Amino acid sequence: MFRDLLDEVIQVVDSGLRTLTDTHQESFDNSKFPSEKELSPRNRRAATSIMRINHCGEVCAQALYEGQALTARKPSVQRQLKQAATEEREHLALCRARLNELDANPSVLEPFFYAASVGIGAITGQLGDRVSLGFVEATEDEVCKHLDRHIAELNDDDERTKAMLESIRADEAQHRLTARDQGGMVFSKPIKAGMALAAKVMTRTTAIV
Repeated sequence: MFRDLLDEVIQVVDSGLRTLTDTHQESFDNSKFPSEKELSPRNRRAATSIMRINHCGEVCAQALYEGQALTARKPSVQRQLKQAATEEREHLALCRARLNELDANPSVLEPFFYAASVGIGAITGQLGDRVSLGFVEATEDEVCKHLDRHIAELNDDDERTKAMLESIRADEAQHRLTARDQGGMVFSKPIKAGMALAAKVMTRTTAIV
């Protein structure tokens, strides 16, 4: 039992190092998105800020799922969480590709947010699968709202960034529905408000640091 847990922890650490050093071998079809258009300096800065936030958000989401899978009780829930973490890596690669196109770098705070998110995920998993799945549902609900705001904030000329974020949003919405359908509990409004506040702190710091 201890050996199995140790193996899982090592895998999480390895995944974290790969995430933070950009060595995950995730592939996606970049050609399906609209071609790049010339953006004004202002619109380019806006896109850069938004993609930095979303890149860090994907780092946190992957870490949360890895942590939750580490302490999940049912094998079926563990598999679901690991699959979600894999999909978040695909989103991460997409965000990184867009940042590269914008000649920008991710936030330097990502290692801190990754470690914190793994810890939060592991603690949540210890509270039981129903709570853990409810946390996924609440997190993805906030992520979808956050993506909707970002999509609305982008200039109409930036069709490429918008299409990328819309693609990510579709997957996040599916994660939310799956978690709810699997029996995730519905969190109260105060808990969701607290999660939204924590997300706001992350977005404001990673946009510029």
